[in-house]
Amino acid sequence: MNNNEVTLTSGVDQNNSYKSDMEQKKGVTVASKYQQGKTNRAPYGDRARANAKVTIPFLYPEDTYGDRGKIDQPHQSMGARGVLNIANKLGINLFPINTGFFKLEIDGLAMIVAEQGPEVKTQLDTALVKVEQQVHNMLETMSFRASMHEAFEQLIVAGNVLLYVSPAGIRVIHLENYTVQRDPMGNVSEIIIEEEVSPTVLPPNFLPKDLQEKDNYSKEKTCKIYTCVKYKDNKCMWYQEVKGKPVPNTYGMSPADCSPFIPLRWSQIESENYGRSFIEQWYGDLTALENLYQSILEASAMLSKVLFMVSPAGTTRPRTLVNAENGSVIQGSANDVTVLQAQGKLNDLSLANNTIDRIENRLSFAFLLNSAVQRPAERVTAEEIRYSSQELEASLGGLYSQLTQELQLPLVKRLVFILQKTNKVPDFPRGEDGESLIHPKPITGMEAIGRGDDRNKLLEFIDASRNALGPEVLTQYINMEEALRRLAASSSIDTTNLVKTPEQLQKEADDLAAANQKMQEQEMMGKMIQSPAAGKLADNFTKQGAPYGPQYQEGGEIPSDGENLQVPNLDASGLPATSR
Repeated sequence: MNNNEVTLTSGVDQNNSYKSDMEQKKGVTVASKYQQGKTNRAPYGDRARANAKVTIPFLYPEDTYGDRGKIDQPHQSMGARGVLNIANKLGINLFPINTGFFKLEIDGLAMIVAEQGPEVKTQLDTALVKVEQQVHNMLETMSFRASMHEAFEQLIVAGNVLLYVSPAGIRVIHLENYTVQRDPMGNVSEIIIEEEVSPTVLPPNFLPKDLQEKDNYSKEKTCKIYTCVKYKDNKCMWYQEVKGKPVPNTYGMSPADCSPFIPLRWSQIESENYGRSFIEQWYGDLTALENLYQSILEASAMLSKVLFMVSPAGTTRPRTLVNAENGSVIQGSANDVTVLQAQGKLNDLSLANNTIDRIENRLSFAFLLNSAVQRPAERVTAEEIRYSSQELEASLGGLYSQLTQELQLPLVKRLVFILQKTNKVPDFPRGEDGESLIHPKPITGMEAIGRGDDRNKLLEFIDASRNALGPEVLTQYINMEEALRRLAASSSIDTTNLVKTPEQLQKEADDLAAANQKMQEQEMMGKMIQSPAAGKLADNFTKQGAPYGPQYQEGGEIPSDGENLQVPNLDASGLPATSR
């Protein structure tokens, strides 16, 4: 693979200020350290290959198979069904499709609310919801579900797997391609990855002189590249090496909790660098089931074979039977010919079948094949996810909680780190020392479903208040804008341009009042125009000349200042009272 797929180019330290922390002892290469770690890893690899033989062989094939080698398939499918079922259940529960698997909280939120007011909580929740949506969108663009399914299969069969998370996507590195060292507390101290790449992906000046020419690339089709990852002082540092020489521009660094390398293990064993697999716990039953199925298949093949026996003392010749066509007439005695029947073996097969049924029942329980932890539906509720998670937790011995801490939490932190480096997450306020005052805190596992609980509790409170006080009184005591924003935050919905601000509501109210006032004025003018008195008065102006004086006679001038303008008293007919 290309070395750029392993190296996070955005994390390269151009100053190489920490190279000294990565330097190996004189004469010690990363390749030699990998070989030492490979020896310690060998027992776990042997168990992984044995587990794959009785489940899905290509997940951890024999070294002799090669890329085009033939892989022996097991005689039963129970192991493969079990692995796929648990992998699917882990994917559905750890990364639900329609429900977020994490939420972000803020350290010191109570202090911030006390200093700036309760309305700031909703604003912060809204901002964090945007970050959550960006993380989920980023995961979907990575097609991470296919990678997670592959990782879960490796965990179930081999017990160990390594994830590399970069802006380009998520890579799954199998156990046979890396070694890991842990401290007594189980924390990772060093990881070494071995891969084969083409010399063409390496810097041209880095290659040996005989390989710098493109025409000579074919002399060495592949070469091994080693990625050395070290954890020190809450930092994760890495670089790559080929043939004992560091590859230029491959030095990288990130915070330890935001490392692009996430090593996973199924079960933790004290003082062991690697984990044990789930299949290892049920290897005895799977092996017995495999042997029984093989015996039954072989016995069934033998019993299905049709053989005729001819009495040696009889008159019927075997050659005559073999060469006879259908409907032929031959000489002989029917008593001389019998069909071989292995009746005694049927009882043995029945015993084997009964044993198989008992083993399959145990394995079905272990692999959750008979469990209905989740109904088949496009959308599942938070309660269903919670129930499914609890059953996985009980059936798999705390695995769910373990993966929330070793998989979900580092994954979320890594993705948030990438978004911050690419300026896709808004900057949080910082103190005088330059440190951020707001620290997003991923909440995973069972706690992540808490947003659904917050939503249900909020709806129940509003409904109870409405029933007790009435709709009119409810609006007097409940801030409906705040309630809407909290409801949206609990459902991970961005309220930007969705919920109106107080300024928008006030402007709309002012515009509505102005429109109503204008409408009232227009209605009053319309009524005046349509009244009988107004109509008759208009006729007097146009038809009867100038009842008000000579200045209104046809051709007369109208005083500009209106000094001689007299408004007479009108009677009910609309005519001046003095004109009668």
